[in-house]
Amino acid sequence: MESILANVIVALVAMAVGFLVYRKVSEKSNDVSRKEADLLINEARKEADLLRKEATLQAKDVVLKAKSDFEADMVERRKEMQALEKRLLGKEESLERRTDNLDKKEEDLSRREQSLTQRDKNVQAKEKEVVEILQEEKEKLEAIAGLTQSEAKDTLMKMMEDAAKHESAKRVKQIEDEAKETAEKRAVKIIAQAVQRYAGDYATERTVSVVSLPGDEMKGRIIGREGRNIRAIEAATGVDLIIDDTPEAVIISSFDPVRRAVAKNALERLISDGRIHPARIEEIVSKVQGEIDLSIKEAGEKAIFDLGIHGMNPELIRMIGRLKYRTSYTQNIYEHSLEVAFICGMMADELKLSNKMARRAGLLHDIGKAMDHEIDGSHAVIGADFARRHGEAPEIVQAIEAHHGDVEIKHPLDVLVQAADALSGARPGARKEMLDAYIKRLEALEEIGNSFKGVEKTFAIQAGRDVRVMVNHEDISDEDAVVLSRDIASRIERELTYPGQIRVTVIRETRAFGIAK
Repeated sequence: MESILANVIVALVAMAVGFLVYRKVSEKSNDVSRKEADLLINEARKEADLLRKEATLQAKDVVLKAKSDFEADMVERRKEMQALEKRLLGKEESLERRTDNLDKKEEDLSRREQSLTQRDKNVQAKEKEVVEILQEEKEKLEAIAGLTQSEAKDTLMKMMEDAAKHESAKRVKQIEDEAKETAEKRAVKIIAQAVQRYAGDYATERTVSVVSLPGDEMKGRIIGREGRNIRAIEAATGVDLIIDDTPEAVIISSFDPVRRAVAKNALERLISDGRIHPARIEEIVSKVQGEIDLSIKEAGEKAIFDLGIHGMNPELIRMIGRLKYRTSYTQNIYEHSLEVAFICGMMADELKLSNKMARRAGLLHDIGKAMDHEIDGSHAVIGADFARRHGEAPEIVQAIEAHHGDVEIKHPLDVLVQAADALSGARPGARKEMLDAYIKRLEALEEIGNSFKGVEKTFAIQAGRDVRVMVNHEDISDEDAVVLSRDIASRIERELTYPGQIRVTVIRETRAFGIAK
């Protein structure tokens, strides 16, 4: 390769020199001598030899450089091949290790599978043994009882059937008794309303307030000279003051709760001030009267605002505020009306009825109690007539009038008000009830449930209307749970006295536990 390249270069150089010589020779005049021409040719040849040598040297340098670059490139490629080969060897070793691990795991799984298979066989054998033992025990029990399994089942079913029939008959009788009792209650209610307005002792119990005195000498100051102070108080407030042998106390009697509140506040201020005379009495009573009227108005407006009700007649708002000073069975009628309104609104939302109408009817349902001491008749009828005269909608008037059954129910709103009124009055603690007796009844319910075998815990919930009995699933079967619920209910009926009904629920659970390690 080197010789070919050198010859090519020499040929090219010779051609170039010949071309140059030719040009020089042709340019010389014909008179140039042959000798000069030979000299020129010799010089040209020498120059050509020099050029050829230089070209040969240059060609050798080029070849050497190319060879050096090629060898360097080959060395670099060889290094890369060695690195690649090393990485491949590493991956091959890793694959071999993984293969070994997989083989070990496969052997481990195979051993476990064999162990599980053996355990399964053992369990099946145990189950078979248990079935045989149960069959033997069942045959022994049948021999002892003198009944086969089917006969025992038929006997138990017949007993439960008889118990169910007895319970159904009892329930029918209970419904009949409730219907009779309702009729009797309607009659008793009419008589009670008449007696309430006449019987002095009963009226006094629910229409009096007591003012405590710092000492018995204050009674003489309240009475005043020749009774002028007590007469001034009674004339200004419209109440009766009863000053008797009760130590350090004065009793205020009046059917009007607002008058009682005015008289009580005024008397307390007079006692703390110490200046008790007719002029001062009139001044204090007038001031307290204004404050009570303002508090009545504020209470009514607060109720309207809290319930989101608008557009109500001011006289109705004032009557709502007066309910703040009215109680029934020790339950404050103002708070009771608010509670009924909220309950009506919640039930109306569930039934897709008007929330505002339901709250309005609930708030106004006992409005008649603010004036039933002034007007004869049922508070439902009095309140409905008052609401009608002050621009309330017919549906609201109907709900007020029907909430105690004075008129026939015609609208879903009537049922909502009836139900909410019953809920507010019937919840524990709303009306007068002995708290100790209530707690003792709950404790007695739980004690009865816990006394049965297999019962783990008993909980009396829903104010004693529901008893939840948790049993051990190993001691009590599903069939036993049914019998247990009836036994507990029967014992509650025999041993306790309670309003309404009590539902007994027996809960049997099977729990499985696993531990992750």
